[in-house]
Amino acid sequence: MRSRLLRPVGLVPAALVLTTIAAGAEAGKSAGPSEFLLILQIALLMAVGRGLGEIMQRIGQPSVMGELLAGIMLGPSLFGWIWPEAQHAIFPKTPEQKAMIDGIAQVGILLLLLLTGMETDLKLVRKVGRAAIAISIAGILVPFACGFTLGEFLPDALLPNPQERLVASLFMGTALSISSVKIVAVVVREMNFMRRNVGQIIVATAVIDDTIGWIIIAVIFSLASHGTLDIASVAKAVLGTLAFLAVSFTIGRRLVFQLIRWANDTLVSAAPVITVILLLMSVMALITHLIGVHTVLGAFVAGILVGESPILTRQIDERLRGLISSFFMPVFFGLAGLSADLSVLRDPDLLMLTGLLVVIASVGKFGGAFVGGTVGGLNARESLALASGMNARGSTEVIIATIGLSIGVLSQNLFTMIVTMAIVTTMAMPPMLRGALARLPMSKEEKERLEREEFEKRGFIANLERPLLAVDESSNATFAAHVAGLIAGMRGLPITVLHIGQRPNEQEKDRHESHEAVVKKAAETVSGNGDAIDVVTRTGRAELGETIADEARKGFDLLVVGIDKVIATKDRFDRRIDDIAAQFEGPLAIVVGKGKHLKQPKPDALNILVPVSGSGVSKRGAEVAVALAGSGSLRVIYVATTRDKGAQRGTSRGLSQETGILKDTSDLAARYDVDITTTLRLNRAPEAAILREIDTTDVDLVVMGVDRIQADHLSFGGVADAVLRQSKVSVLLVSSGEAQQAPAEKA
Repeated sequence: MRSRLLRPVGLVPAALVLTTIAAGAEAGKSAGPSEFLLILQIALLMAVGRGLGEIMQRIGQPSVMGELLAGIMLGPSLFGWIWPEAQHAIFPKTPEQKAMIDGIAQVGILLLLLLTGMETDLKLVRKVGRAAIAISIAGILVPFACGFTLGEFLPDALLPNPQERLVASLFMGTALSISSVKIVAVVVREMNFMRRNVGQIIVATAVIDDTIGWIIIAVIFSLASHGTLDIASVAKAVLGTLAFLAVSFTIGRRLVFQLIRWANDTLVSAAPVITVILLLMSVMALITHLIGVHTVLGAFVAGILVGESPILTRQIDERLRGLISSFFMPVFFGLAGLSADLSVLRDPDLLMLTGLLVVIASVGKFGGAFVGGTVGGLNARESLALASGMNARGSTEVIIATIGLSIGVLSQNLFTMIVTMAIVTTMAMPPMLRGALARLPMSKEEKERLEREEFEKRGFIANLERPLLAVDESSNATFAAHVAGLIAGMRGLPITVLHIGQRPNEQEKDRHESHEAVVKKAAETVSGNGDAIDVVTRTGRAELGETIADEARKGFDLLVVGIDKVIATKDRFDRRIDDIAAQFEGPLAIVVGKGKHLKQPKPDALNILVPVSGSGVSKRGAEVAVALAGSGSLRVIYVATTRDKGAQRGTSRGLSQETGILKDTSDLAARYDVDITTTLRLNRAPEAAILREIDTTDVDLVVMGVDRIQADHLSFGGVADAVLRQSKVSVLLVSSGEAQQAPAEKA
């Protein structure tokens, strides 16, 4: 076991020897910045950081701890102490060379905060806002007082300018009072507590801490730079931050969504949405820098707004996460470890003072956060977990210490002491938080929320981001718009209405006006099912297949079709339905209005029948039925989908499978407060059971989850075809995304 743990870093000494020889040869060629050295540095930080991170994860710690330790190992604390010439050759202290890798690390900080913001649930943060604010205020005031007091009693030898002790004391107070939102978020996420109430409070509090901390730093910077407090610069930082947040969460929310949709729908270059998001992050980071606050706040807020956007968030997250985790995080956290020279702690006096600093910082932050949690209405165990999480100073501490060193507030030794405190508190945080959370039982409400989120993660409706509605001028189109509006309105999804009537020419101006009227009418029908629904209308300007293909590339995950003629003769769909299905590979929802729904296509309520069989596609149909039920009724009937032996229900098998499937559907309906009636039909052909249920009940819509069958034309199998043709009420077929092999004996 031990050999397996050490294997990831077993080749590090040999690699260091080779890279040192190469670095020395490169350094002899030129005194300027070297791309060769930059690549060497990145490769080492990635290799050692990821190797140690792998070990940390195997022993139950977050990988970021390994990346921090990698920086310490490769820095002056270990590698530089054992072999200083080699360490200086690989990591020279020349400003030009250092600036190259620092630039990459700064980009990494912004991307990490962007990803953290995307994972922050604003609704949950608002819910825990009172506790977060109370914790943040108490968690800043108590350690700030401790740090300020410590600064007043520090030996003169540790201060670069003893006559400016007030500025140094204020800086010490700030350094001890803040938490690192970056390190806290990474640790909480890697420990799978991001969705817990406690995890959200910890992240929200860290964000508040960081924001207040940077404003205080602006004040101290003003004092250090001018010798007096510059009221104008401080007011600019405070008021600018408040204005930035206010605009971001009002106008900015809508603007970000529109930008993402515009980039996705308009630009044809590779990954246009990622480009727009990175530009957005950069602009917001620059804005926060200009108002006197650190760029990380802008990147974090940009991430929140991107995460709040209702489309493409999964694809964005997947594309960003791999690059950030494998490249930027090892470089950034590795450089944080490289910044500290722990060898100076061989001095017993400095070691004792560093220990005292760690104790004061931990007790102050832990005690302040615990008191804040209690004031915020949390119980003792929750406050203990919060205090454990908030004690990590991490990279923010290193950044602040670096600022203090650069403006002459901190000496080199005091800088090392603060960085050591940041590393110790950060490394102590995961086991403390894990231990505190292990003794923290989930409340019933939190358990239900997490179970619902886990269920929704696997669900169809809960993962819909962007439906497309294709309609013509018929009454069935209006009914389809009503159905699409109910689906979109459940979660406030944006929807695009596409008119696929006949293409107008120059001699058909009045006909073209009817196209505009059709999409307007459909949009109004959709919007009538929810105020939060964002509707965009389009009119097809090309042939049907080309129009659908052009829309399909924009990332729609459900196509709702409502046209006048759906069924043709000889067991086939109308040619237009075939053309649409051929160009759209995702799930289809084909609406076939009948009876009263053609006379009244916008009913007040729907009485729905949904057949279930236990298959994944029938579950999809059940989810759609639950979304449509609303104030109407929902009746569930268990049916078999084939007439093989598995579908013939014998008494020896019992009814456990069937009743279990019905119970699952009942649980699904209960999650959305929909009342249902369940029916079990044995030894009956599926289509006969469904049609009999239609004839003997008051249902007016059948929702069926169906598989596409591989054929030379669109087909959903014999059961769906029989119900579609023989049903006297409306039918909604919800298909899978990919065609399946037809069973040997279709129902």
